[in-house]
Amino acid sequence: MISDPLLHRMKILIIDDERVNVVLLQHLLQQHGYSRLQGVTDSRAALDTCAAFDPDLILLDLLMPHMDGFAILEALRSGDAETFLPVVVLTADISDEAKGRALEAGATDFLVKPFNQTEALLRIRNLLETRRLHLLLDNQRAALEEAVRERTAELRAMIVELQASNQRQQASPIL
Repeated sequence: MISDPLLHRMKILIIDDERVNVVLLQHLLQQHGYSRLQGVTDSRAALDTCAAFDPDLILLDLLMPHMDGFAILEALRSGDAETFLPVVVLTADISDEAKGRALEAGATDFLVKPFNQTEALLRIRNLLETRRLHLLLDNQRAALEEAVRERTAELRAMIVELQASNQRQQASPIL
């Protein structure tokens, strides 16, 4: 598997009520070079942790007490629709209903537990690369918008200056 240091610096949030699952995922990801990892086992803290940690990818269990993965997905997707935040659902629920409901709620990808580690790592890598490209495009768009604002301000100032110059010429007597 190709290693990309840029992707390894991206942040991954793991939300699963089973501590052993969080630890296993963290260990697997660390073995493959990922170092910016955060785990949450209490689903009630998931949204606050997500806001504070600002992850680039979320690995989300569906079946949890208090607040299930569907509710977390819906809450995440109800916010800023302009930002691409990939969410991979990891669940033991193999029903078509669970898959459909998760994808409908905004899951980016879906893996069934127990999952194939190589497949999971490849999907994670691919989604992190997609996230990186989205962020790059967002930065370029913001820079272009700023350049347009600056140029527009310059043009407006030039128009005001030309209008003032025309008024001065019209007001001065012709010799």
